[in-house]
Amino acid sequence: MAADETMIHVRFAPDGTVTEIGARPAGLGAQDWFNLLSEVAGQYFAALSGGRGLFRLPPAALGAVQAKLDEAA
Repeated sequence: MAADETMIHVRFAPDGTVTEIGARPAGLGAQDWFNLLSEVAGQYFAALSGGRGLFRLPPAALGAVQAKLDEAA
């Protein structure tokens, strides 16, 4: 892992919906935040065992996510 990557952890319910996710902006639900991250930076997501996943976002991808958030606001 590169030192400048931002890691965002995700936990899924048995039906595949997101129950918990890190770094969630105020006003966005867990599933909505996951959907936005997947849309903008899905290539940086890794599925893990036990109903978990992890986004490892380099600075450029994090900037793209922030730009999409600003656009939606």
